[in-house]
Amino acid sequence: MAFGPSSRLGISLFDETPPVEWVSGSSTEEKETIIKAVYRQVLGNAYVMDSERLAVPESQLKLGEISIREFVRQVGKSDLYCSRFFTSCARYRAIELNFRHFLGRTPIDLEEMRMHSNILDNKGFAADIDSYIDSDEYQSTFGENFVPYIRGYKTEACQNMVQFTHLFQMVRGASSSSLKGDLAGKQPKLNSLVIQSTPTPVISPASAGATFRNPALGSRTIHGVGASENGKVYRIEVTSYRANQVNRISRFRRGNQVYLVPFDKLSQEYQRIHQQGGVIASITPVS
Repeated sequence: MAFGPSSRLGISLFDETPPVEWVSGSSTEEKETIIKAVYRQVLGNAYVMDSERLAVPESQLKLGEISIREFVRQVGKSDLYCSRFFTSCARYRAIELNFRHFLGRTPIDLEEMRMHSNILDNKGFAADIDSYIDSDEYQSTFGENFVPYIRGYKTEACQNMVQFTHLFQMVRGASSSSLKGDLAGKQPKLNSLVIQSTPTPVISPASAGATFRNPALGSRTIHGVGASENGKVYRIEVTSYRANQVNRISRFRRGNQVYLVPFDKLSQEYQRIHQQGGVIASITPVS
């Protein structure tokens, strides 16, 4: 079951496009389409120049000498993938991107991320790529002849609500790539959220939520007396925070902020944020 409406959540192309499968007797054009689909998924929708393509594995695939699964493995172990998503990225950013690219979902929890970190430490990059592609999950979901695809927005692909909401932090529209156009860039995006097992609001990429990046651990602020124990408490995510009432010479900016506010202070806090130039990405109840 998919979470909709997909057109407003940036996943309509993933939701409406059927999985790509290699079948015997495919035409040259169909084979080329399948190869491009593999590059698009495994390389996170990034542009691939002709000089960067893997000529030998492509030829083997077209001749039927290797399966889609093995072609995915070749792309994943390539210098192209390694340079874009491993050597140039922070460790846990690389791991969360591997989950997106090879399994089409986000990590379940911190232990799952640690497991892959241990493989990297003890066996290396190539062995870690194998661990995704040789997993029972990959085999049962994609098998030998399906191109991996984004599936983490489907409830059957997730083990908990936290994992489900995290997918929308990783995939914000089919036209965006894994690195470019993402505020996280090459730094971990889900690390603090996974550590705290924190679900995130599912917000349309057309809203302010598309520009919100969760602050570092410990940056959440409680506003109002008894905010953590009396009555309903709301989580307010604020982005584009900029003070309006500052002298003409200097205007300050602050990064994204998270506030925990009791219901009776909500209106007051809403006004304060807007007076200081903040843009509210979301307001969600937390208790």
